[in-house]
Amino acid sequence: MLKRRPPLIAGIGAAAAGIALTTLLVFALKDVAPVLSLGVVYLLVVLGVATVWGVWLALATALVSALVFNFFHIPPTGRFTIANGENWVALAVFFVAAAGASSLAQVARSRALEADERRREADLSAELARLLLRGGGRLQETLPSVGERLARALGLTSAAIELRAVEAGERSVVFPLREGSRQIGTLVLPAGAPEATLRRVQARVAPSLEALLAAALERDALQSEVVETAALRRSDVIKTALLRSVSHDLRSPLTAILTSAEALRSPSLTEAERGELAEAVGVEAQRLSRLIDDLLDLSRLEADAAEPNREWCSVEEVVRAAIDDLGHPAGAFKLAIDNDLPPVKADAAQLERAFANLLQNAQRHSGGHPVSVRARDVGGRILLRVVDRGPGIPQAQRERIFEPFYRSGTKTTGHRGSGLGLAIVRGFVEANGGKVWVESLPDQATSFVVELPLEAPQAAKR
Repeated sequence: MLKRRPPLIAGIGAAAAGIALTTLLVFALKDVAPVLSLGVVYLLVVLGVATVWGVWLALATALVSALVFNFFHIPPTGRFTIANGENWVALAVFFVAAAGASSLAQVARSRALEADERRREADLSAELARLLLRGGGRLQETLPSVGERLARALGLTSAAIELRAVEAGERSVVFPLREGSRQIGTLVLPAGAPEATLRRVQARVAPSLEALLAAALERDALQSEVVETAALRRSDVIKTALLRSVSHDLRSPLTAILTSAEALRSPSLTEAERGELAEAVGVEAQRLSRLIDDLLDLSRLEADAAEPNREWCSVEEVVRAAIDDLGHPAGAFKLAIDNDLPPVKADAAQLERAFANLLQNAQRHSGGHPVSVRARDVGGRILLRVVDRGPGIPQAQRERIFEPFYRSGTKTTGHRGSGLGLAIVRGFVEANGGKVWVESLPDQATSFVVELPLEAPQAAKR
């Protein structure tokens, strides 16, 4: 990168030293070349001064060089007079050549400076494009970094980009950034910025920044549309699955309740038949209530509204409360829970709901055998296993069974559930910082494993 010119006093000193050295060099070369032809050696000094300090100091150097050349080397020496007319011509030609060379050197330097400035502006535009158009961040979060980079490139104390119209103040200069006739932002610079820098910004930096900012805003809008489209697509999938579930799972208990209620009006029914119908109404009403609870829980989890209310609770108490809530006969579950199991900090109601769904699912697939429930402390975490003696789960289904509305095992158990229970289990367990997975082999027992983290002992004592 080309630097700014050194001070003028340094140029004067360099010119004087160059003329003195060249004069000595011409004395040394007199014996090998004609004196008049050696005047061209002074052009080296003139070109050097023109390249670094500009044409005016170069012209002054050329004039002094001509005078020194005349005084020391053109007869009669030691005086500023010329005896031969040819020497006047040689001296004039030297001065004209020096002036021309100085002008050319100045033009070359100016173009080199302009090319270097354009290169730096191209590098700045490329870096601004990288900052503004890169993925993974919102535009509003990127603008401070863009302002800092602009300030460094322009040699200013600060620079800022606002995505709104900003009025100029006593301490700021503003450049509206537009896309067509619409203002899309404002470039704000400090009021003390040099006039040359402001002209450069207006002529070249601002137009480039306008194009990049417009592209960044369009990219943000497209990203928002993609996210919104994905959310709408997922919402449509959930709504479709929900409608399918409602069309069958809600209609079935409602139909059974309505049919039983209509039959209860018949005066020809015996007391035993009325009791059976009343019991059927109660069973279907409980089934309908559980399904509605599942749908509500799933909607809370999908909307990230299931924020747990964490308090210290006993895993054994939560498991026993879940078993009592299911209302299965004694002996349906076999518990093996360590007596010294430490408490966990979690939402007891959410864990109870998750354990109830997990136990209900295991009991449904156990083929009438008791479900084993084991819990113990393993290396700073609690592992709870729910083991049934059912037909097992194929490898391809082990992750899918935790998806909402996915049903498996219908053919083997004859039960057609809503497909929500295990999705709710995973949602509530993960909301409380835990994990759940299944371990199973075809035609063998299935083990659902729930892992819950434990706080540090000193935290648990508080």
